[in-house]
Amino acid sequence: MNELTAREEPSVRSPLGDVISDHLGVDASQVSVVVEHIADHRLVDADLALDDLAQSDGRLLGVTGGEQRHHQGLAEWIANPHTRYAPGPVDYAERATGPNSSRRVVSLGVRLLRFEGTPLALAQRAAAPQYGRADAVVEVMSADDTAVSRFLEALRRTMIDRSVLRGQVLSFQATEYGRDAGATFVERPAVPTDDIVLAEGVLEEIVQHVIGIGKHSDALQRAGQHLKRGVLLYGPPGTGKTLTVRHLLTATPDVTAVVLTGASIRFIGPATEIARTFQPALVVLEDIDLVAMERHGTPQPLLFEVLDALDGLDGDADVAFIMTTNRVEVLERALAERPGRVDLAVEVPLPAPGERRRLFRRYAQSLPYTRAVLDEAADRAEGTTGSFAKELMRRNVLRAVQDGREPRDEDLTAELDRLMDSREQLTRSMLGSSSEHASELPPDGYHASGPLPGGYHAATFGWVDG
Repeated sequence: MNELTAREEPSVRSPLGDVISDHLGVDASQVSVVVEHIADHRLVDADLALDDLAQSDGRLLGVTGGEQRHHQGLAEWIANPHTRYAPGPVDYAERATGPNSSRRVVSLGVRLLRFEGTPLALAQRAAAPQYGRADAVVEVMSADDTAVSRFLEALRRTMIDRSVLRGQVLSFQATEYGRDAGATFVERPAVPTDDIVLAEGVLEEIVQHVIGIGKHSDALQRAGQHLKRGVLLYGPPGTGKTLTVRHLLTATPDVTAVVLTGASIRFIGPATEIARTFQPALVVLEDIDLVAMERHGTPQPLLFEVLDALDGLDGDADVAFIMTTNRVEVLERALAERPGRVDLAVEVPLPAPGERRRLFRRYAQSLPYTRAVLDEAADRAEGTTGSFAKELMRRNVLRAVQDGREPRDEDLTAELDRLMDSREQLTRSMLGSSSEHASELPPDGYHASGPLPGGYHAATFGWVDG
């Protein structure tokens, strides 16, 4: 046999191909395959939907044939001149269905079922980036092409109806194989209104815009008003922007939310798709300035991708985009040049004296400090944030525990003296406090550290009081 003849060696139907042919009632090697790509974080949804569509008469098979089965598709499993694929054990994978729950799903298998009386065969496979497959895949075949189209439409609808993503808080992160995004479940925070200490009316304005519009969506739509909205929270680190976001997530327990922070903002595309599919929804973009701009302030393409995502949703989409930034000056020009993407910008400034007193009382909780000493300490701590008050209380408790006693008023005063000393200027900056407020105390022979170049502030990430 010459080389050309070998290349043209006809495919031979496999044992698995025989089983599928018997089910379809035709030679499966002569039937075309339709491929549906599914984001891997939707694999659980697909598994649930396929279980529903298969009903009680469905049959589930595995595929034997070595590692090559991961590189080839349904058509090659049915007819192949080199590998005799056969029915075998089904491959399963454990996938999250929530922050604390999971489900066993088919990661590689063949389903034989009937849809509207027509026999269908399909392959179900999870993403396998190690084999070059970035998405989950469902491959469908039937002697009736129109039945395949109707089945795929039903699959997409059922995936939405049965989705485990609806009403969850999600995040995205890169996988070990590169830019492929994986959605992960995040525990919904529990931050009541009383935990938020902002200037009077600020929280109410934010809640009204983010949540109030959704609550009155029907009336607004009847009046011809759009539902899509963009909110920008800006101000120094540690002033309560992230805590406010956490409160919004707490106050919307049945709303789907996607939280992207820092570098994960590059997954704005799949995040927006989830929000569009599972409305009502929130999309949170924390510290957007860190990835949206270069050092010299020139807009990066990612910022425009974010703005395009806001613009790409229909006006009647019940989706709120909430962005936070510590450096509004690097975003203001780009936002002004693309008007309408953000319709509410709220400053969350350093706490005024009244807010500082409330913060000190909040973080003192049941500690045995007198009201007068707490208020005096708050008044002295000008330019500081809630993060500062929280750390001050922790240091007091730690010092008292080490001494084997309860905290006392004089401990609070002494620890505040230490934190307000010029030598602790970097610590105060790390806690989000303003570097403009000088120490009240003499340096005691030490050289003052002086302000950091550029008025440096640490950026906040994740669930902190930013």
